Amino acid sequence: MIAPERWVWLARIKRTQGRKGEVFAEILTDFPEKFAERKRLWLLLEDKPGPAREFQLAHHWLHKGGVVLHFSGVDSISDAEELAGCIVAIPREERAPLGEGNVYIGDLVGCTVVDVARAQPETVGEIVDVDRSAGTVAMLVVRRKTADQQDSRSASQRAGDDEILIPFAKDYLRRVDVEGKRVEMVLPEGLLELNAN
Repeated sequence: MIAPERWVWLARIKRTQGRKGEVFAEILTDFPEKFAERKRLWLLLEDKPGPAREFQLAHHWLHKGGVVLHFSGVDSISDAEELAGCIVAIPREERAPLGEGNVYIGDLVGCTVVDVARAQPETVGEIVDVDRSAGTVAMLVVRRKTADQQDSRSASQRAGDDEILIPFAKDYLRRVDVEGKRVEMVLPEGLLELNAN
């Protein structure tokens, strides 16, 4: 059984690419250039428990916003098709070191955002995802705790209403405590209403 907390996800394999066993993958890491330094990678099944499989990375190149990977021993389209949907990962202890005051974006998922702009800090909600496709600043996808828990709609129907986007901008950031699962920010008035989905 795979313990998710042991792994750092680098990419998600989407489809085959070419005829010699290459696969095209969506990049999930902040450091895609590090593929050049990695020879050993592990493939995990995202939705199913199972053992991580180790592969040797033979070649790679960045392509159309993603990365093309070619693993040793994966030499045909049919071999590559079997890898679609797998997560490319490394053990957590092998991830790239960060400078002081920096944080891995992936470590923010599960943290609680607290707005400390007022005398009485306000809990905004939990970070459920980080959207890096919006430009130079990552957007935190935060699920708010609804005041009306008696809403007759199902949780999935309410999910869109309950999610807001908050820019992960240094100007707003006051403190990140990854161990304590807490992100303190000073949010401008009206930002939460403006960025609601």
